Amino acid sequence: MQFQNIENNQSNEAENKINSLLQFAVNQKASDLHLAVGRHPTVRIDGSLIPLEQEIVLTPEVTVSIANFLMSERNKSEFKKDGHTDFSYSLENLARFRVNVFSQKGHTGIVMRVINSEIKRLEDLGISDIVYNFANFSQGLFLVTGPVGSGKSTTLAALIDYINHNQTQNIITIEDPIEYIYTPDKSIVNQREIGQDTFTFQSALRAALREDTNVILIGEMRDLETISTAITAAETGHLIFGTLHTNDSAQTVDRIIDMFPSHQQNQVRSQLSSILLGVMSQRLIPRIDGGRVPAAEIMIKNHAIENLIREGKTYQIDTVIETGQKEGMISLDKALAELVQSGVISEEQMMIYAKNREYAQMLSKGGVQESIQIDE
Repeated sequence: MQFQNIENNQSNEAENKINSLLQFAVNQKASDLHLAVGRHPTVRIDGSLIPLEQEIVLTPEVTVSIANFLMSERNKSEFKKDGHTDFSYSLENLARFRVNVFSQKGHTGIVMRVINSEIKRLEDLGISDIVYNFANFSQGLFLVTGPVGSGKSTTLAALIDYINHNQTQNIITIEDPIEYIYTPDKSIVNQREIGQDTFTFQSALRAALREDTNVILIGEMRDLETISTAITAAETGHLIFGTLHTNDSAQTVDRIIDMFPSHQQNQVRSQLSSILLGVMSQRLIPRIDGGRVPAAEIMIKNHAIENLIREGKTYQIDTVIETGQKEGMISLDKALAELVQSGVISEEQMMIYAKNREYAQMLSKGGVQESIQIDE
């Protein structure tokens, strides 16, 4: 009984500590909370890591007790086996959090990503509403790409919620872990979490094809089997949304094709040229007035891009994007330049994220005549 009381006290202390830190993180509009042994708890705000020096330096015992409080028995088993585990954590009336517990140098580390409960519209996020067009197809594949922490999940949540409120569809999301929670409206929305509701993205995706599904969200297309099944699903009458950790549209196409054995790549090029609807590659850029704003390259498949994919000439996709403004396409450099022109981000930030710095700088100073002439 005495040992049980000690464990209960440790659990209560861990709960109070982590909930207090999460409350602070949400109030400060932080995107992440980092807990590492030998450091103060640290939050990421507008892309910068800020140690909370008013908090004590974390000891191994504190991080272990917090991790044990957060993890389910399944997560504890996975952590012991693999050295890391992913899951979600909810703090009532505050927010949800995506959690990763991992081992480093023999100690336990924790990173918690803040997931706002409110699902925002694209226009509220600062993303072109032309992206809504991808939600109006009956089948095909639309990908949102970018580095970790670039807002991919938030963009896709806006699209799924748009369909939910405006169309009568059967939607299945496959996530690791579940982030945004949808309240079914005109659509049916079923959300499946890896490790809790299903074992793998691939098995859940195959099952979804037998569940009278119209729209499928794949939280991450991380392996050959998932990508192959997603392509098949898009070919057989499903609208597929997914994410990849790639930097632009051309690299996204190449990454998908390169996942397959060489003898299958010509066939995959042909399939992808038919089913790919578009690619949006985004970054989150610090604003001058605080906060962050997305800058996104948007590729919308047209006949030119379809032919480039089929013929293996993906290196020419950037040129088609530059000359496709009338169709709603925009390059990352153009998107960044427009944010500079409108006074939202600084030129210094633009130069950090630009693909072609000289070209982005020219665009930001109004040198757009060249691209207009090409388009004409």
